[in-house]
Amino acid sequence: MSSSSSPRRHRRSSSELRRAILSAAAGCYADLGFSGATTSAIANKAETTEAQIFRYFPSKAELFREAITGPLEEHLRRFMAGLSQPEVGRADQREQAALYVRELQAFIAEHLPLLRSLLTAGFDQKAREGGLGDLDLLQEYFALGAQTMHARSDDESPIAPELIVRISFAAVLSNALFADWLYPGNQAVKEEIDEAVIRFVVDGVYPGHILADHMEQE
Repeated sequence: MSSSSSPRRHRRSSSELRRAILSAAAGCYADLGFSGATTSAIANKAETTEAQIFRYFPSKAELFREAITGPLEEHLRRFMAGLSQPEVGRADQREQAALYVRELQAFIAEHLPLLRSLLTAGFDQKAREGGLGDLDLLQEYFALGAQTMHARSDDESPIAPELIVRISFAAVLSNALFADWLYPGNQAVKEEIDEAVIRFVVDGVYPGHILADHMEQE
């Protein structure tokens, strides 16, 4: 008879188990959407039981809020705080628009799984009925983005900053979400795509600069 025995499984504390459930839920929501991410799937990923999940979270909707909405809002607040910091000196509106898009690209790249989960919840009827899929803080972010663009430059923009921040957000987010479809294989590396998005947004907002650059080259 072998004297060896299976290693005893580490008994997780309440805080460890709660973190494991939240981590598993975030992964399942990102991969499967709100309806597809069943509590059974989340329990399996977290190596626990559905009963334990409901011990910590009264409903699947509450679990989604704590796993997705809460962290995303926290990160967005930090991003907004950095965005509102005063600049050293002032550059022209075109340069500031490019800076803004780069800041946004970094934020979205870092938090793409959370944003993807929120987006899929927005198209899920059950999630919508539970009041999920919306992020009110985004409206505050758009307002702050426009205010920041106004403050960072003395120039007059041909397009309202209120529109620029929303269009920029849509362009950056869609390129991140659909990168595998849009750029299959080795068509382009991320750095090239990011720079192309910046040029597309900025040149689209300030077309006069394109003409001026062309005339200078001639």
